[in-house]
Formats: sequence, structure tokens, C-alpha cells
Amino acid sequence: THRGVTFHRTYSPFHHSRATMAFAVSTQALAAKVALSGKTLNVRKNAAKAVRNTSVRAAVSAPAGLKAGVVTGEDYKAVVDHAIKNGYAIPAVNCTMSTVTNACLEAAKKANSPMIIQFSNGGGAYNAGKGWKNEKDQKAAVMGCVAGALHVRALAEFYGVPIILHTDHCAKSLLPWFDGLLEANEEYFAKHGEPLFTSHMLDLSEESIEENMEISKKYLERMSKINCFLEVEIGITGGEEDGVDNTDVAQEDLYSKPEEIHQVYTELNTVAPGMFSVAAAFGNVHGVYSPGNVKLTPSILGKAQEYIKEKEGLDTDKPVNFVFHGGSGSSREDIREAIGYGVMKMNIDTNTQWSMWDGVKGYVEKNKDYLQGQIGNPEGPEKPNKKYYDPRMWTRAAEESTVARLLGAYEDLNAIDALSK
Repeated sequence: THRGVTFHRTYSPFHHSRATMAFAVSTQALAAKVALSGKTLNVRKNAAKAVRNTSVRAAVSAPAGLKAGVVTGEDYKAVVDHAIKNGYAIPAVNCTMSTVTNACLEAAKKANSPMIIQFSNGGGAYNAGKGWKNEKDQKAAVMGCVAGALHVRALAEFYGVPIILHTDHCAKSLLPWFDGLLEANEEYFAKHGEPLFTSHMLDLSEESIEENMEISKKYLERMSKINCFLEVEIGITGGEEDGVDNTDVAQEDLYSKPEEIHQVYTELNTVAPGMFSVAAAFGNVHGVYSPGNVKLTPSILGKAQEYIKEKEGLDTDKPVNFVFHGGSGSSREDIREAIGYGVMKMNIDTNTQWSMWDGVKGYVEKNKDYLQGQIGNPEGPEKPNKKYYDPRMWTRAAEESTVARLLGAYEDLNAIDALSK
């Protein structure tokens, strides 16, 4: 405990005595069995050696000289710097299952651009399986996020583009989840010299800015030791996301002030310069709404950059790496204006939830006469329908619909073929 901040160490995904995970590592079909028991991550020596070799292979460059596969530390900074320099932002998609994750990887490959794959607390719990209740210790959420990260690490290099692993909003009440994730990162770092995840988000925007910074600085200090980056939020993003309802928030709370953003910059910069990003509020709202109902003011970000540059006597015009939350339904004009003020990441969730369903809906409508029973269709009463109701068929339709939606997002973010810039 430090000044009222308690780091919970009651659970690590690698400490559960009866759970095991099998995961594939590298495109050469290396399989490493991770035993979740005791106080250490037990991996067979040969498998661990092969994992290390895989990490070396993953250092091959994508176009633009950036590392292909999961990027952390300096490789992640290089991706962010490339985005800022070349005027694009990276989509960050909340993933709840491998179908969504694979659609993200496919879209990134087709766009020839980086991708941020992220997991929310609820998404992580879902990924662990709904048969496992997520208790206060957040075991299910931690396990699901770790499983998702391992899945991505097994495939990312194969897709040939930089992939960033991240977790989304973590409120104060969910800090046991954050602690479990950091323990997983620390144990992975001890084995492989890099964290399991690239970065994590703390959302303490409902607390006072003083408490927000006190807790954030403690975590950032811990994270910087393993080259893991932090995203923080100030102000409030409206709407509803993952069980957090801000639909009735006061309008003035939807807009951050330059002085507040400067305070965040100066306080976090004393702990780990350049190892954090800021989700500031400029009228953004989670969810999707009719045109005209969301009044974005991206210029708030530009004014904050100018304020910090002047106050700190800096040469750079964009000292803060900004994050755009509540991006679904935003106009391309607003998105690109925000990018011009230093936004390097935009969250996408609501629109990809719809695209998944829309793909399934379209598939069912097209093939409804073949989906009424296992046998019998317009071609004959004895004709089998297995190839139509096979889950791989309709989930693939969901993937294709989501890939198309994400390519539209890449266009909005000025990120199509970003790795050729």
C-alpha cells in the first residue's frame, strides 16, 4: 500500500493451480504448453528456447522499417512516431473473441498499416468463457485478456505488420484486473525481455485529477521498468461503454481544459517521459448517434499542445500523444482534424460490433432456405445443409464484414498503406 493505493497481488493468470493454456507460437507451428501453477510460469526448456528464437525472427522489418509482429518498448515508440510524422492514426479495436481478433489482423494486412488490438474488462471475461464468473479478483478478465494476447502473439508476425497489444478502460474499482495484467507482464518480461502487452489504460477520470495522477504515477513507475506504456484519461467520454454509463454527464465535463492536460503531461513526464498517452475529452461520446447529436471540438487538443509547448519552452509542436475515444460515428473531417493535433490512436468498438452482426445477418438472409434444418433445402428433401450451418461459414461472413468496416476506418484515419509512407 502506498498513500492509500493498494496493489492487489491475490491473483496472476500464471498462478491458478488447475488451469492450463495451450497456445501456438510462431508461424512454424511451435507449441508451448503453459502450466498455470505455483508462483512461476513453467514452460518446457525447449519451448522457451524456441519462443526466444521466435522473438528474434519477429524482429524482421515491415515496410517503413518498422518491426512486424507485436511491438513493445522502442519498437512501439517507432510506430507512434511514424504515425505522428506521417499524419495518420492507428485504429484500436475492442476484441471479445478470436473471430474479431482475426478480422483485425486481416484488415491490418490488407491496409498495410499498424493495428491496435485491445481488450476491455468485459471483453476479457467473455474471452475466458462465460461459464467462468468474473469475481471481484477479476480472474476471468485477466485470464481472457492473457489468452487473447497469446493468440495474437502466435499469429501477428505471420501478418507482416506492426501489432500493438493494449487493454481498455480500467476504473478504480477494477484495479485488481490491472494488477493481474501487470503481474502477467512482469513474468513474461522475465522470460522474454519484453512485456506481454504493449500498453494498458487506466481510466480514473471519475476521480479527482489529483488522485488520478497519484495512482497513475505509481503504476507508470512500475510499468516503465518493463517497457510497458500507459494511457490515461481525463475529463469524461460520454455515452456508455463496457458497463460504465456517462449518458447523463454534465456537458462541461465532456471538454478538457489546456491547464488540466498540462498538469497530466508534467506529472507523468517526471516519472517516465514519453511513455504515456492521454485520452482527453473534446466532446467525444461512446456509442453511435444520429448526425448532429455529438458536438466534437478537436481544436481543444490543438490549444492544449500550444499551451504545453509555450509553458515548457519546447521545440515540438505536438508534445502530447493524444487518444480519440468514442470514435464510432464521427465524421472524417473531425477525425482528420484531431489527427492534425496529435491524435495517434482512435478507439473503434460500436461500429465493429455492428459489422460482426451485419455479416451474420446478411449470411442468414442469403442462405435462409438452407438453414431451417440439418437436412432438406430447395435442392431436395434429402439434401444436407452442413456446409451452410457450419460455424466457420457464418463467422467468416462476420469477419469479412468487419474487415470491410475496418478498411473504411483506415481510410478515415488517413492510414491506408501507411507503411509505405
